[in-house]
Amino acid sequence: MKRKWIIAALFIAVLIGGYVIVAPRLTESATPKAVTAADDGHGHKQGGHEEEGVIKISDAKVAASAIELVKAGPATLKNSLILNGIVQPNQEALVQVTPRFPGVVREIYKRIGDQVRAGELLAKIESNQSLTTYEMRAPTAGTIIDRQVSLGEYASEQKAAFVVADLSSVWIDFSVYRRDMPRVRNGDTVLIESDNGGAPVDAKISYLSPVGNSDTQSALARAVVPNPEMKLRPGFFVTGNLVLTAKQVPIAVKVEALQSIENKQVVFVRNGEKFETRDVEVGSRDPQYAEILFGVADGDVYAAKNSFIVKAEIAKGSASHEH
Repeated sequence: MKRKWIIAALFIAVLIGGYVIVAPRLTESATPKAVTAADDGHGHKQGGHEEEGVIKISDAKVAASAIELVKAGPATLKNSLILNGIVQPNQEALVQVTPRFPGVVREIYKRIGDQVRAGELLAKIESNQSLTTYEMRAPTAGTIIDRQVSLGEYASEQKAAFVVADLSSVWIDFSVYRRDMPRVRNGDTVLIESDNGGAPVDAKISYLSPVGNSDTQSALARAVVPNPEMKLRPGFFVTGNLVLTAKQVPIAVKVEALQSIENKQVVFVRNGEKFETRDVEVGSRDPQYAEILFGVADGDVYAAKNSFIVKAEIAKGSASHEH
């Protein structure tokens, strides 16, 4: 009997010891691995990404990418008629210089493109009648835009030897199609744009031709345009935006600032060194500006020219976030 109690006690001791040894191991293996706040469960760290639709671009990179930063604010939207035009010398400031007497050209002092002062010597001609040499001088200041004589050539009073033009103002002749003629009036404002990259030039329509061109079914509308820096060169084509109506709006952005993301129009607003994507509602617009009804506030700084670079950077950032 005593032996049975001893065996039973040993058996209970073995059971208790086995539980003490095995239980901690079972507890440790049964506990699931904790997912920390810095892990999203897919092996990617959280907390290092920019907010969606926001991208950080340093001021240095903005400058290097030629991203234009503009402040949103009031603007005047213009309903315009697009006209094609050509730059012409101002005929009222152009002089044809002809010889006083026919003769042979003995000396020439000026070429096409030269600037001349009033009274400056152009050429010397030997008269056929007196066989004496007389001087041909510029009657006005300007630019030599044509020369019809050469050294030793016979010069006649029937043909201009030089043409001197004052190009500080020029004519721009626009073609107006027949259907658009009722919309054009003397005194209308026209914004003239050239391919030299300068700002548009304001001018007024000063002349409407009373006759039309039978070949093109168009008529001529002319503007006299100041040209102090000589950027408008005769013979070059230009585009004119004839202002038909003007509307003042409280908030507008440049048209090139508008981008499309997921079929929504957006503007990228600068905040510190970051660009934020703003969904916008657009109202009226013209070739330069778009009215903003919602999404951008007065005074917000936004990306205008080259805003597509910001869009590309945001797209790259979004792609890097995908799993």
